[in-house]
Amino acid sequence: MKKTILLLAVIITAVTGSYAQKGKVSSASTLKDSGKLDKALEAINEAIDPNNEKAEKSIPWPRTWEVRGEIYHAIYKSKDENIKKLAENPLQTALDSYKKAIELDTKGSGNNGVKINLTLLINDFTDQAVKGFNDNDYNLALKSFEDILEIQSLPLMQEDPPTVDTVIIFNAGLAAYNAENYEKAIKYYKEAAKYDYNGSRTYELISACYTNQNDTVNALETLKEGFEKYPESSSILVQMINIYMTANKTDDAMKYLDLAIQQDPENASFYFAQGALNDKLGNTDKAVTAYEKAIELKPDYFDAYYNLGAIYYNLGVKQLDVANAVPTNKPDQYEVEKNKADEEFKKAIPYMEKASEVNAEDTYALESLKQLYYRLKMMDKFDEVNKKLEDLK
Repeated sequence: MKKTILLLAVIITAVTGSYAQKGKVSSASTLKDSGKLDKALEAINEAIDPNNEKAEKSIPWPRTWEVRGEIYHAIYKSKDENIKKLAENPLQTALDSYKKAIELDTKGSGNNGVKINLTLLINDFTDQAVKGFNDNDYNLALKSFEDILEIQSLPLMQEDPPTVDTVIIFNAGLAAYNAENYEKAIKYYKEAAKYDYNGSRTYELISACYTNQNDTVNALETLKEGFEKYPESSSILVQMINIYMTANKTDDAMKYLDLAIQQDPENASFYFAQGALNDKLGNTDKAVTAYEKAIELKPDYFDAYYNLGAIYYNLGVKQLDVANAVPTNKPDQYEVEKNKADEEFKKAIPYMEKASEVNAEDTYALESLKQLYYRLKMMDKFDEVNKKLEDLK
């Protein structure tokens, strides 16, 4: 009879120990609710301590980890700096705790509570991501967006029909781009592009990632893919043209530039680019026509005025070389050739003057005018420009 009593006492002790540790979890939850987060943390740590023999019942209990998650989440939300110091990365620890609760809850009995907690966690990860952007801590912003995506991917959080949070995916790409983590940026931007998020702009950003990695081939292929999907996108065309021009693939650049002008004939920058490309190819007449069209559409287009002036200035310099090559025993022929050079210089003046009028502080236009006035012996204007240059120093 005594043996039976002894055995019963052992059973009671074991059950009491089990409930005692689960009681620690309940105590931790109560302490958390009353705002005693330091004590709550101590209690929950005791309940999950693998070196604590009494914790062997509470460690595999899903509720233990759910409460742990709630405590760390509350630490993050606390306004008390001393409480905040209790955890280095409370939101991440909270997420890890909730995931552990889901893993242990094979019957799904506590899913509703965990789901609510995870939904609240998404809100705070979003706030943390915004703070990361505001503080230029783009790695923190990226990690926060990735944590949101991880939460949303959990089977417990899936909806029927399933939804895709393209805003978070795109913002993860944006954070990665700003953090100069171009591989991840490409990954997230491509995912956003699958759902047509942000239209052609997403393809431009993917291309920019490749460009920053000096991968011109993939940058160009991305733009082509984007242009096929969004053929009305002028900005994609511009980027394609720039890449072709940089790579000296002038035929391809001109082809897409002509297409860009067809799409947007009122865009002065396209005519300017066409002028610059023709100028580079030595097609002077076509370059002049394009620059003049750009000015017609945009009367204050400094670069177009300046480049037109430069064309005539350079033609004058070339013609001066012709004059200087005339033998010294042919002074009349020299004067004829020199006068031709002066005619080109005269053509340059009104464009350089207009460029300087549009941007009075541009020293390049003023230096060009200074040389033109001097060559053509327009000394009053030479002195005027010289004074402007002195004032700008």
